[in-house]
Amino acid sequence: MQRLIERAKELLVSGEVKRVLGWKKGDMGYNHEPYFFNSAEELQDFIYDGFSGANLSKFMIEASKLEGKTLVFLKPCDTYSFNQLLKENRVKRDAAYIIGVGCKGKLDIEKIKAKGIKGILEIEGAEEFSENETLKVKTLYGEDEVSYKEALLGRCHMCKGKEHRIYDELIGDSIDTADEERFSEVEKIEAMTPEERFSFFKAELSKCIRCNACRNVCPACSCRKCVFDSAKFDSEQKANSDSFEEKMFHIIRAFHVAGRCTDCGECSRVCPEGIPLYLFNKKFIKDIDTYFGKYNAGENIEDEAPLTSFTFDDLEPDERR
Repeated sequence: MQRLIERAKELLVSGEVKRVLGWKKGDMGYNHEPYFFNSAEELQDFIYDGFSGANLSKFMIEASKLEGKTLVFLKPCDTYSFNQLLKENRVKRDAAYIIGVGCKGKLDIEKIKAKGIKGILEIEGAEEFSENETLKVKTLYGEDEVSYKEALLGRCHMCKGKEHRIYDELIGDSIDTADEERFSEVEKIEAMTPEERFSFFKAELSKCIRCNACRNVCPACSCRKCVFDSAKFDSEQKANSDSFEEKMFHIIRAFHVAGRCTDCGECSRVCPEGIPLYLFNKKFIKDIDTYFGKYNAGENIEDEAPLTSFTFDDLEPDERR
């Protein structure tokens, strides 16, 4: 982490960048949040470890409008999102100085708590550039241990790879954490009967409190004005009693990002109710791969997106293969 701080200070002091977009220590040891550091002194609060899960790409939309360059730290999976925003002209390449940071997988505090560990005070072993394989958890009731791998976010078990797709320089090595098939969970849903699928998603989406965290964090949700904020419809309500509304919010949002979702998993990471929202997006990605050819949004900025281009071989609406 110190290497990142020192490099950020160098770039700030030299004037090459005007600000640094990174992660700030939260009030607990596991709730780091995105933050703009405007001086070398402020960087004392910079943190990068296993709990720095936030994808910083979307914050570059507003940063691109500011004077001077912004130094932004991007993990390998984050660079897909930045590329996609670049492709959509939502960010400016010359407004960003990108440092690609190494990643050995990000941690999910809920998985640690699910092991019955309560009253967490401190977690040791989450340092990003160490070889720690065990997390030591200090609690009000004593100490406990959890393996790093067991505490990984679900998305890290299905990681697309550790290659940064865009950067100005790289700091730190990455470790491949993929140990599950990318679409294994989608295939389990597909194997259900229609009634079982409906029941599954009805139960999950009924938890939604319409906090909009998934929409607000999603790099693909970059509209200046969202239809769900319109005062002309009931859709602006945050906690609808109408179950149809809560289902349509997520279904429509999934359709809006189809072909553009980079599978970063941020929607599920920030959901306070633990709804597996990524399943909608992964289903679309899987279908696009099946019907239009393998395509990873944000892998590069040259390839034409399958849902925004046309060929005579495209699947017809009523066609099944």
